[in-house]
Amino acid sequence: MSGSTQQSANTTTAAPNSRWCSFVVADRCFAVDAAMVAEVLRATQINRVPLAAAAIAGLLNLRGRIVPVIDMRLRLGFAPASDQQPRINLIIDIRNEWYSLLVDDLIDVVDCDTELIEQPSGSRSDPALDAVVGLLSEPGRLVHFLDPSRLLQSLLIARVQGRSVG
Repeated sequence: MSGSTQQSANTTTAAPNSRWCSFVVADRCFAVDAAMVAEVLRATQINRVPLAAAAIAGLLNLRGRIVPVIDMRLRLGFAPASDQQPRINLIIDIRNEWYSLLVDDLIDVVDCDTELIEQPSGSRSDPALDAVVGLLSEPGRLVHFLDPSRLLQSLLIARVQGRSVG
């Protein structure tokens, strides 16, 4: 997202101007509310969890705090990253619980004008799209604004129903 673009995704809860942390997953641009971002980590050890949903990459130990790692490529329905591709853990805080969004690259933290964000069209039944709460068209890219709570909600629902997301 460009610095001149002022935007925020969830127009129902976001302030007129909000800060968003933008990142890349599978050559596409996504963003989450920057107020939810607690930390950014590179090259961390992720411990796999047997029988976890496909999109759960595992757990990481962050100074004694156990943090679930969500592989955003799998959660959003993209092909898995190669093992050689370095990835970034975007640690987010949802109601005092920490989660890691495993993304391909971090772009920037920017101020955004909620007036410019459009509501997504299409079916909310698609698990890959159910967390998208807004879209912003910028020169050369489309920014998908995500609600991290929705990312987690569909993973939990899928686990309870015995199906896999991602």
